[in-house]
Amino acid sequence: MKTKGALLRELNKPWAIEEIEIGDPARSEIKIRMEAAGMCHSDHHLMTGGIPMAGFPILGGHEGAGVVAEVGEGVTDFEVGDHVVLSFIPSCGKCPSCKAGLANLCDFGAMLLQGEAVSDNTFRIHTAAGENVYPMTLLGTFSPYMVVHEASAVKIDKDIPFEVAALCGCGIPTGYGSSTRSGDVRPGEDVAIVGVGGVGTAALQGAVISGARNVIAIDPVEWKREQAMKFGATHTFASVEEAAMSIAELTQGHMCHKVIVTVGEVHGSDVDTWMGITAKAGTCVLTGMGNMMENQVTLNLAMLTLLQKNLQGTIFGGANPKLDIPQLLSMYRMGKLNIDDMITRQYRLDQINEGYTDMLEGRNIRGVIRYTDEDH
Repeated sequence: MKTKGALLRELNKPWAIEEIEIGDPARSEIKIRMEAAGMCHSDHHLMTGGIPMAGFPILGGHEGAGVVAEVGEGVTDFEVGDHVVLSFIPSCGKCPSCKAGLANLCDFGAMLLQGEAVSDNTFRIHTAAGENVYPMTLLGTFSPYMVVHEASAVKIDKDIPFEVAALCGCGIPTGYGSSTRSGDVRPGEDVAIVGVGGVGTAALQGAVISGARNVIAIDPVEWKREQAMKFGATHTFASVEEAAMSIAELTQGHMCHKVIVTVGEVHGSDVDTWMGITAKAGTCVLTGMGNMMENQVTLNLAMLTLLQKNLQGTIFGGANPKLDIPQLLSMYRMGKLNIDDMITRQYRLDQINEGYTDMLEGRNIRGVIRYTDEDH
């Protein structure tokens, strides 16, 4: 079918709305009428080349929610009319990682940037001129329709607002899990969240719900620091350097048991700074993405050894998408997780560049593209 999508044709150029054609569902695939798409910083990394796809043009978007419009052969877990969240990492349930309880490291993840569908290794999206299109993480939520493997979709209850559900395809489980799973925040611990955008605010809430004592939000944007207090932060600072002395005073010199780094772009030169506010035997969780071409890190190896600190990477917050996404939405329904106030602004698809400007300039916790009948 013909539809439209936000494409990138080269690095450091704006998103362009173009006509595209998507294929019909093959075996194990479903077609989804999209209702909402989250505007995550990772899609901006496509523009800068920080996340290198296998080619151009790229269809952006990896965070979204919608309604199943058609199912392919062999699909048993979904039917037309189901509401779903798109999981940016598929979960097949059968590979060694999934069987080991590491669904966020599913073997399907190895194919996320290649552009070819996992169902039949073909390009399923094309431009009006017939060019192959590379969808972000095999999704491409910056389009009103998509066809995806059923491993990339999670069924949800129909009373959940789509704009809320969309954020649970990446930002919410990534941030929340960075604190609760990868960071393993325990009651009474002191936690610093470095960067309180969408992922950071979810991490902040995860630390609060886990019973952290002091929850310290660090962000250069004053408005974001103000918002962080509404989500449960006990203290805020503009930089790690500004925060360090106060953290020492708050913790009697022990520093933070857990430091969750959720900045928009990780630089290796900052790692030792973050480790500097991490306690002995504490854990610094790197959730934010660095440029895949960058491999230089500043780190005092002697202090890493002598103080027995941990530097922990995480993808998707260590989440099990099929389990955690419905669970997080049930917490939202019960008023335990505040997602509504994380959605700062909603945009039309043709406002995507405006939305990313707002994100980069610190005006949004999370922006959401909302599709309408005009898009469908």
